[in-house]
Amino acid sequence: MSDGVRLNTLYVLSEGAYLHRDHQTLQVRIEQETKLAVPIHHLQSVAVFGSTMVSPGAMELCAEMGVAVTFLSMSGRLVARVDAPGSGNVLLRRAQFRAADQPQACVSLARQMVAGKLRNTRLVAQRAARESDTPDDKATLDRAINDIAHALERLETAETLDVVRGREGEAARAYFGAFSAMVRQDRDTFAMRERSRRPPLDPINALLSFVYALLVHDCVAALTAVGLDPSVGFLHEDRPGRPSLALDLMEEFRPIVGDSIVLSIVNTGSIGLSDFHRSDLGVALKDAARTRLIAAYERRMDELVTHPVFGYRISYRRTFDVQARLLGRHLLGELEAYPDFRTR
Repeated sequence: MSDGVRLNTLYVLSEGAYLHRDHQTLQVRIEQETKLAVPIHHLQSVAVFGSTMVSPGAMELCAEMGVAVTFLSMSGRLVARVDAPGSGNVLLRRAQFRAADQPQACVSLARQMVAGKLRNTRLVAQRAARESDTPDDKATLDRAINDIAHALERLETAETLDVVRGREGEAARAYFGAFSAMVRQDRDTFAMRERSRRPPLDPINALLSFVYALLVHDCVAALTAVGLDPSVGFLHEDRPGRPSLALDLMEEFRPIVGDSIVLSIVNTGSIGLSDFHRSDLGVALKDAARTRLIAAYERRMDELVTHPVFGYRISYRRTFDVQARLLGRHLLGELEAYPDFRTR
């Protein structure tokens, strides 16, 4: 069955599933048959995909217990998120809104976030270059590494958001232009021809988009827990329904979590061409492959990494919370600058 609990998140993936309440338990029913039952106190969040129906009773129970419910399309696009009412941190949010209205504060934060992303992107490419046994692939990756380093150097003098975004775009073009050189299995299927998002037009983009959606889900949760508003960002422009600050926070984690997961499952042969289907809406994962990808994501999130500020080892999942708190401390004036997350 596709549905199940990973750590403290209930993922409901089966088309036509019905999530309802039975006393203090959430039950997943498919065609009148109960497939899964989870006590609410075991959960921190629920992620439902596609046409899953959620009963008012289930929503009420989640709200009572502080369990967020996130609705995503079958391709992983964030549709909506329902959080329990809470007091939040009004002082922190006021500081966030003030900073978001100050162009220089936005530039400073955006520059730091993009710098973290570019350093981690370069690291992923450097690791792939070291592991490559093909001279042409290594040369392609070396060129991308140099281009990313050049964009990172020029980023230091960026004085407007447009320039910051331009430097990020330069690095992204170099990185995704060399992405296929990091694919060692079934390159005909998983070559990166161009980055496509809505909808993803090939298997590699379908994988990346789905994992990025999981990252957004967890970044929204981390920001909400701290008391920040996930919709008011600094790098990404405000748009109705867009979790701009969550997209800001996830930038540093795209390469070292999202891209690394995708490259790992592709290069180990865990996913192949038969795990995808094509429609008028683009390319999407089949249910079984989606379940395997979520399992790989959760394993990665449980891995330990040394935090660059504090020096101790914590899980990737915990780093989201730590970075959200560091961002909050910076906005409140307790830290001079936001320290981006980077690995060695």
